Amino acid sequence: MKKWNLLIDVELCENCNNCVLATKDEYLGNDISGYSARVPGMGNNLIAIESSERGSGALTEISHRPVSCNHCDNAPCIQHAPDAIQKRADGIVIIDPEKAHGRKDIVGSCPYGAIYWNEELALPQQWIFDAHLLDQGWKQPRGAQACPTHAIYAVQKTDAEMQQHASAKGYEVLKPELGTSPRVYYRNNHHFTDGYVAGAVFAKNECLAGVQVTLECHGQPLAEAITDEFGEFRIHKVPITKDIMKLSLISQGLAFESIDVGFGDGKSSIVLDELYMI
Repeated sequence: MKKWNLLIDVELCENCNNCVLATKDEYLGNDISGYSARVPGMGNNLIAIESSERGSGALTEISHRPVSCNHCDNAPCIQHAPDAIQKRADGIVIIDPEKAHGRKDIVGSCPYGAIYWNEELALPQQWIFDAHLLDQGWKQPRGAQACPTHAIYAVQKTDAEMQQHASAKGYEVLKPELGTSPRVYYRNNHHFTDGYVAGAVFAKNECLAGVQVTLECHGQPLAEAITDEFGEFRIHKVPITKDIMKLSLISQGLAFESIDVGFGDGKSSIVLDELYMI
């Protein structure tokens, strides 16, 4: 059977909040029988935007990703309250607005923090994938329709088709170690998970374009980049390790002695503002 899945490309998200606002508008003041109770005007964003800032100065990199209920196949919330939460055959998870009344304990059952407490109605709530609209024949939830960069879109696929698509297109789920089998997939999530190394290369106070930058650890290559017209380089998808890495620069007719670099405790970025070749 084909089931609903949400695909999100982190690199396409510009933090415009259109998905947040469109989803809020759908449920604000609206009691949707059998699906959802109304959400309050303040707080309880059923879709929210998380941001990651790495680097500094001109080499700062900021990324954003929409987050929501993951509609897990092995949902901890359903295990916690099977009487109040259902998993539909099409993969969508719905908290019953009547059976879940007063069940504040359900909020803490989600390891992704995607269930919110509606204080006014004494009700736990999450994004229901706009199931009521899809059941009416809509092809996309409102948040996906409102996204100007097409960072978000929903697809209906069998489990086997979805796994093949995710593998081929580089999509992954959040916190796979939890074994919850989410139905929300992310591409380019390395902006939130992997290390970032950036810098600028000069010679005689002039920026150097076309310099090959390499990172090694224990003699094994980790990543590489080429400086742009401003002499700057940005290396993504660097494994965050406590080991010391070696950074080297190669440019014809110039020399550079390799330097040791490393991630400090709790840090995921390294910025080397001024590297000089002679």
